[in-house]
Amino acid sequence: MLRTRNAQPSLWESVLPEICLRLPVQLQRVDEWLDDERFFAPFRAHFDARLGRPSVPLETYLRLMFLKHRYQLGFETLCREVSDSISWRRFCRIDIDAKVPHPTTLMKITTRCGEQAVAQLNEVLLDKANEAKLVRLGKVRADTTVVSADVEYPTDSGLLAKAIARIGRLVRRIKAAGGARRTRFRDRRRAAAKRVRLLASKLHLRAR
Repeated sequence: MLRTRNAQPSLWESVLPEICLRLPVQLQRVDEWLDDERFFAPFRAHFDARLGRPSVPLETYLRLMFLKHRYQLGFETLCREVSDSISWRRFCRIDIDAKVPHPTTLMKITTRCGEQAVAQLNEVLLDKANEAKLVRLGKVRADTTVVSADVEYPTDSGLLAKAIARIGRLVRRIKAAGGARRTRFRDRRRAAAKRVRLLASKLHLRAR
């Protein structure tokens, strides 16, 4: 059964200090943006309005998924972190004395709704950003031309020369930071490049 909003806040929140009820600035802005009924539309087709077990409130699911992707968390880590954080609980609209949704429940909802719901969410987000004049959704016309060209495959000598150059840059950075002061270093980039050109010219003559 579809649920979009959570129940009324718990009475426990009335005894918490005001500083505990404040959201960080970034989460406050995201919370205001997600507080829009249009973000629920992509999920309505996947849930019955009256039958079945009550689902995780969509406002909670959306905010949990934001935290998951914003901080690159797995489902289990996400639920554990939200459970231990008052500010994240408030952001996700989960009461202080309520249980955080189980990781497998979030996985099932994500699998059920699929990529189509994500694509529709992105469309709603773009429309909302366009209304707020944060982005411009004008059409772009591009004219492309395909030009045939030889593919320059990497050679062993060329890769070796690039490795020598990269090692040289790394050693210079180490010395600039104050490390390996007694170690002598000689830049071999020019010698390596010269040797590569010599090998290439000999191979070119041999191919004739």
